[in-house]
Amino acid sequence: MEEHIDKKRMDEKQRKKELKKQWQLEQQRKFEESLPMSREQFIHLFDELDGCLEEQGCNHTNTLTESILDDMKVTNKEEVIEWLREHGGYCDCEVLWNVEECFE
Repeated sequence: MEEHIDKKRMDEKQRKKELKKQWQLEQQRKFEESLPMSREQFIHLFDELDGCLEEQGCNHTNTLTESILDDMKVTNKEEVIEWLREHGGYCDCEVLWNVEECFE
């Protein structure tokens, strides 16, 4: 009887694990679909922003982010800035601290 209960618990754990994995994959899919520019462009933005912030520091605006997006010739810059803000990037340093971790 105890063996049956242990197997049932293991089956339930496995089922929960699979449901969690499916949920995580769905969240990742939704995140990827929400991106207003490619993942590669975001990675480039983060790399450039990291270098700029080391040199200049953050003035608590998105000035550096906007400048980098201009250099990248991003045509939907306002949409990208809004998306960054929706994900916690209210200034240049927050873009790195809050948004970059979403891409890991």
